[in-house]
Amino acid sequence: MAEIKTVKIDKPEEVNIILGQSHFIKTVEDLYEALVNNVPGIKFGLAFVESSGACKVRLEGTDPQLKKLAGENALNIGAGHSFIILLKDAYPINVLNAIKNIPEVCGIYCATANPVEVILAETATGRGILGVVDGFKPEGIESVEDVSWRKDFLRKIGYKL
Repeated sequence: MAEIKTVKIDKPEEVNIILGQSHFIKTVEDLYEALVNNVPGIKFGLAFVESSGACKVRLEGTDPQLKKLAGENALNIGAGHSFIILLKDAYPINVLNAIKNIPEVCGIYCATANPVEVILAETATGRGILGVVDGFKPEGIESVEDVSWRKDFLRKIGYKL
């Protein structure tokens, strides 16, 4: 029998996260290399939940506070072979393809700055991620003014001309 649980990701509002699934202990080093090779000077913390052997939460990062927070979140989630990356002053769009191209990465659950709740199934063996709640439910369909705001915002942050 599985018990369904939710865990809220603890993070500062301006921090983006990437939550994913992998399958091998070298994930922590490969994620580190992908992040620093794609965004020089990137600030991040990452944690990988080992699900065999010592079953430790493995940590890396360039920012001690984000590294600690990634470890705490990974331990709270506790789902085998999951990983979490906390990014500061960078966006998931800057590193997501590099992460997805790491051979042991199986998938990505979310990449966001929104509040996130992780939906878990817990059995006698361990925990698995069923999915995530990323942000809030919609308030309606965008208006002409909303379209204008969206386009202006993308230009303001440098992602469109």
